[in-house]
Amino acid sequence: MISIAKPQLGQEEMNAVAAVMDSGMIACGSVVDDFERAFAAYIGVSHGIATTSGTTALEVALRALGIGKGHKVLTTAYSFIASANSILYTGATPVFADIDEKTFGIDLNSAEERLKQNPDIRVMLVVHLFGQPCDMDGVLALAEKYDVKVLEDCAQAHGARWKGKKAGGLGVVSAFSFYPTKNMTTGEGGMVLTDDPQLADKARLLINHGMRIRYQHEMVGYNYRMTNIAGAIGLEQLEKLDDFNGKRRENAAFYDQAIVNPSVEAPYVDSRAYPVYHQYTLKVRDGKRDALIRLFERYGIGYGVFYPTGIPEQPCYEGMGFQKAFPAVDRVKSRVLSIPVHPGLQREELEKVAEAVNLLQ
Repeated sequence: MISIAKPQLGQEEMNAVAAVMDSGMIACGSVVDDFERAFAAYIGVSHGIATTSGTTALEVALRALGIGKGHKVLTTAYSFIASANSILYTGATPVFADIDEKTFGIDLNSAEERLKQNPDIRVMLVVHLFGQPCDMDGVLALAEKYDVKVLEDCAQAHGARWKGKKAGGLGVVSAFSFYPTKNMTTGEGGMVLTDDPQLADKARLLINHGMRIRYQHEMVGYNYRMTNIAGAIGLEQLEKLDDFNGKRRENAAFYDQAIVNPSVEAPYVDSRAYPVYHQYTLKVRDGKRDALIRLFERYGIGYGVFYPTGIPEQPCYEGMGFQKAFPAVDRVKSRVLSIPVHPGLQREELEKVAEAVNLLQ
């Protein structure tokens, strides 16, 4: 079976974890501090605050921005549900915009329409989906025009760049995930990044029960701390991230040339962007996606439908009054199919995947 995702873990990670276990300091500590500094420096920002997951990183970033009950946050209608759930966790209301059909990022015209309709929106949460950066020139221009803060959801975009600058260092604050399927992993875990020292200070209090001094709680916080074990894995993974991303890009380039079936559309890449292909997501034309899935299952090839519905269509959001129809989302959700692109793939596996796609009639 050719897997859709496969964490790339080696002896270096095992040794790092063993060293932490031998030290006896397995909870949050100096190893996490080192990982925070290293990851922030890699992205090019001043402050990193490690968390338990990408979802808690988003929630902490929103709370650090002052988002809470009665507030509104603009976001995309097409992403993993955590992007919107993190808004609901704070007591705020998500306001959904459609997507750019080519890049899967937030559609700027739809976003501006929502900003006009909701002048009380305070934050714009944009998602760099599948490792493809959003049009950050347009996003930042809208943010300035309507006086909103930009939170980048970089859960799928470790090392992606927009006009040479890494995703996660373009908005006021950003959130990353280190889930095992991501471009790098800590097992579970996340990170909040910012250049704003006040935001960083508030985020750090939020993840640690509101404590700066032990047993003195300045605010009601949470236990969202990363462990030293996860931090140790993260430090080793970060050393390998550029190589991982380079391999993903090589695999994507192979598919760009080898897949010649007119019934599928390869991922679009903006000339200003440097994608890192968390997923290589095809758009399958003419209602043929199910037929391609059957080919993959016959050939033993993993695949993913990310995502089969828009976020507002989820059953748990029923009755919340969200608009459910978004033209671009409605078009892509029945066409998308992600194929294996991870750095562990061998050439013969890439060839097998391309062959299966080209067999589609």
